[in-house]
Amino acid sequence: MAKEKEKEKENGEQTNELPPKKKASLIKIILIALIVLVLLGGGIGAAVYFLGHKKDTKKTEAKETKPAIGALWPMEPFIVNLADNQGERYLKVVMQLELSDPALTAELDQLKPKLRDNILDLLTAKTFAELMDTGGKQKLRDEVAMRLNAFLTKGKIVRVYFTEFVIQ
Repeated sequence: MAKEKEKEKENGEQTNELPPKKKASLIKIILIALIVLVLLGGGIGAAVYFLGHKKDTKKTEAKETKPAIGALWPMEPFIVNLADNQGERYLKVVMQLELSDPALTAELDQLKPKLRDNILDLLTAKTFAELMDTGGKQKLRDEVAMRLNAFLTKGKIVRVYFTEFVIQ
């Protein structure tokens, strides 16, 4: 009986183990499958990255094609004396107002005398030194927009553009 048990163990060991050639071919198949999966994953990842990136650039191009300036309302020129102690200085400025809504022009036409008076008060209070640098001009733009927006009910002034700005 001991011999039979030894034979069964030998037969069992032989059936559980694969010959060396079959093990080597199984390892090769697994390695090839892994390489194919890695390449496939890399290809899919690259496709998603590059194709997705093109869609984003199309969106930004569409945003850039929108008009940068809305409806404009031109104002007549302002010629004022500046509040300077160093002698008489004059300012001539022509403005255009960018509107949030083109329908706002009717309201601006009705309020035109009031708006011009308010701007004249603002301009005559400025000095030569305040208006000579870029920061002073930007501050003046902001002040004009803020003052005029206080009178408006149907929309607002988005920006003020100086189309002519002369100090003498």
